[in-house]
Amino acid sequence: MCEAHYTLELPPGWAFKVTWINHPEEPVTQSGPTRWQWQVRDVKAVRPEMQMPPMRAVAGRMAVLLLPSGNQPGVRSWSELGTWYAGLAGDRRSASDEIRKKVAELTAAESSTLGKLQAIAGFVQSEIRYVAIELGIGNLQPHSAADAFVHRYGDCKDKVTLLSTMLKEIGIDSDYVLVNAARGAVTPAAPVEFAFNHMILAIRLPADVRDPVLLAKVPEPKFAQLLLFDPTDPFTPLGQLPGRLQGGYGLLVTPDGGELIELPVLPSSASGIQRTAHLQLDENGRLSGDVHEIWSGAPAAQERALLSAVSQETDRAKPIETLLSDSLATFQLTQAVIDNRTVMSRPLEWTYSLEVDHYGKLSGDLMTVRPRVFGSKSSGLLETKEPRQYDIEFDGLRRDTDVFEVAMPPGYVVDELPPALDEDHPFASYHSRTQISGHALRYSRTFELKSFSIGVAQAEELKAFYRSILNDERMPAVLRKAGR
Repeated sequence: MCEAHYTLELPPGWAFKVTWINHPEEPVTQSGPTRWQWQVRDVKAVRPEMQMPPMRAVAGRMAVLLLPSGNQPGVRSWSELGTWYAGLAGDRRSASDEIRKKVAELTAAESSTLGKLQAIAGFVQSEIRYVAIELGIGNLQPHSAADAFVHRYGDCKDKVTLLSTMLKEIGIDSDYVLVNAARGAVTPAAPVEFAFNHMILAIRLPADVRDPVLLAKVPEPKFAQLLLFDPTDPFTPLGQLPGRLQGGYGLLVTPDGGELIELPVLPSSASGIQRTAHLQLDENGRLSGDVHEIWSGAPAAQERALLSAVSQETDRAKPIETLLSDSLATFQLTQAVIDNRTVMSRPLEWTYSLEVDHYGKLSGDLMTVRPRVFGSKSSGLLETKEPRQYDIEFDGLRRDTDVFEVAMPPGYVVDELPPALDEDHPFASYHSRTQISGHALRYSRTFELKSFSIGVAQAEELKAFYRSILNDERMPAVLRKAGR
């Protein structure tokens, strides 16, 4: 038997409130006028799983809220926690002459408010290095905007403080938002506690800033529309929010106190890869042609992050080579060009050419080919010996499309096509078709992830969904020589 003992001793006049999270309430024993004890036995271990909720969302814990006596200050609500943090930040958002000069320089060529906003946000995002110096209270308190600007570095709260200060110079107000980078670590059901490990900014959008690219908005009765932005992430543009932050909760810190707000979930249409391939088969089964891909949202941010770590130009195509090698035993990448790698406001685009020997398998007068040439949407995430214990978490919603047009060799016609597949579930959908288009096979499919969290009760349904996709991806088409 394993057990743990907890003791709380308070000054006279103080009180407390205990909340049990992910664990049944345990009885308390008072062992003195200001002393209390708890005993916990045989706590079941948390078995780690891939893509599970954060530990704070599943592990049992006891949260203790301390209530000072009399009129002593304390934190009893999210509002009071926000007031406390606003006081801690104090006058850190005071603009220096150097900051004012830089704002004027950045916005001089911009005629619109949105253009000015993007210019300032881009500067803080890309030109202020992330360096965390967190000594003592510096773990919670931001450095001044002037310090972050002069030294050109700071941690998340320093970058947010500088950005807020610079925006104020063009008449745009903003507020701190304390968040936890692990979705589910902070919820309205949890007790009031400082469970935050990251900071982003809530920008109060002026009335003249209404653009469809600004998706990460929160309706706020007091301020009309708040646009959330993470200047620490160098690869997620203004208007979007990193997937790990979407759907969670953050503490909005305003002059009137704090308010726990739900962070937005961006639509699936804002994130994904659209792939179009025009390929040709010859009579020996050799496949060649060109591919164009448009990456947006989280996939684009992740690809840009990966490419930023590449020092050799010859290594830039490695992500494409990895993609192809997952589906093709042998291939040759003859060309690969990337566009908008450093232009975060535009989709990332790949254009490349490939050659694959013996892609079509010959057997007499027949040739067998796989219409889905490369790229997989199936997953072995749930193919485990042990049954799933916890919900399945994804970074965010996304929508991917593939179109492979494969011109058939001269003299060949279609003998057999794979069946279509239509899978619709509350959490995701998948639709694929293989058709004849002129003298070409045309394979098209759409994969949409509609929920970032799938309950453990739906694990078997998700497993079957992935298995159906895997079967579809393997299905062949059969060609035969005409007249045979």
